[in-house]
Amino acid sequence: MWKCSFVSASCCFLFFFLVTPMIPSIEALSVDPINTTCKQCASKYINFDYYFCLTSLQTVPVSHVTDVPGLAIIAMELALGNATATISTIENMLSGGAFDPFARQYLLDCLELYSDAVSMLEQSAAAFLEGQFHTANLLLSAVMEAAVTCEVGFSEKEGEITPLTEENYDLFELSDIALCIINLLSLGLPSVLC
Repeated sequence: MWKCSFVSASCCFLFFFLVTPMIPSIEALSVDPINTTCKQCASKYINFDYYFCLTSLQTVPVSHVTDVPGLAIIAMELALGNATATISTIENMLSGGAFDPFARQYLLDCLELYSDAVSMLEQSAAAFLEGQFHTANLLLSAVMEAAVTCEVGFSEKEGEITPLTEENYDLFELSDIALCIINLLSLGLPSVLC
């Protein structure tokens, strides 16, 4: 009799250790903070680009193991990387001398806008980490406006093609991801605080 219960207990013990490690991996598949957060933002804001959010955040390895506030920081870091790289791109364009005076002036304007964006993104991240969500939101909104202003400036001359369309779009969208996450966190939505 003791042998049977020992065997049963051993089987239960073995089952527990073989099956239990599988349970978290199943749950991990169903609880994906990147997908959940991007979906919530897309359902809350009409112009939010779900696929851009998903693919941008997924490129950063740590995003798969962080929490939702961590995703906001990652989005701001991605935006900061974009703005910094765009400054280098603009400087290279200006040193190349391939632009007419009109385009050159707007590139100089964009250079100033992106320099300001770098500073605002740094301040926004600091404000967010201090729990000053409203300040972080204002700064991120200003960064988004900078991207739009850079893009629109070139359209003032008919036929002028903006050489920074992709960079402007990326900066706008990355800032929008961070802005949405901060808004969700400030509202205290339980499903986002997974």
